[in-house]
Amino acid sequence: MEFLLTNDDGIVAEGLYALSRAAATLGETTWVAPHVHLSGCSHRVTTDQPLRATEQAPKRWAVEGTPADCVRVGLAHLLPGADWVLSGLNHGGNLGADVHISGTVAAVREGVLHGKPGIAWSQYRKRNQETDWDRAVRWTVPVLADLIARPWVPGTFWNVNLPHLEPDDPDPRVVFCPLETGPLPLSFRHDAGLYHYNGNYHERPRRAGSDVDVCFSGHIAVTRITLY
Repeated sequence: MEFLLTNDDGIVAEGLYALSRAAATLGETTWVAPHVHLSGCSHRVTTDQPLRATEQAPKRWAVEGTPADCVRVGLAHLLPGADWVLSGLNHGGNLGADVHISGTVAAVREGVLHGKPGIAWSQYRKRNQETDWDRAVRWTVPVLADLIARPWVPGTFWNVNLPHLEPDDPDPRVVFCPLETGPLPLSFRHDAGLYHYNGNYHERPRRAGSDVDVCFSGHIAVTRITLY
């Protein structure tokens, strides 16, 4: 199994290392990730200037472009034989409306457009708390094995969000659930003509059983997203 790995937190992000450790239990990994942090860049692509790709280590490429650019260059030149596109592990959740904003999710969506199945992975983080990446790897491995064993439905991809639990909490359940349809809070602080977003992500709307509700309740939220 050949996995093309990317993210929107950049080539040196801890979450990318964690995802690589999980994927390496099931196949070979090639990293094609942005050279800098680009969280929230959505599905932007670069067509008006060249994209520099630097091999920082064997099979680890840093691209001076967006996550979607990374997948495009990866599938066209660096790993055209990729079996799956994996993006993440994002430093923070990508739940509900986030999938329209996230560069992590856009990378997988780009792969689907080119006929490659994919999974976007995110680690929800509670405010001012550290992430246990070793535990995230342990949770990711069985979910990854399950999802790649399922028949792929063209035009779809998986969006997975890991919860943020206390060190002594039991391992979470895996819950297949729908995407939350409620928007992010519209809240801004106005100061001298400038509007600073200050919506509380952790208190966003959450329908019972939606991916936001599942993840915030301490379980692994797995959602199938359809492009067309």
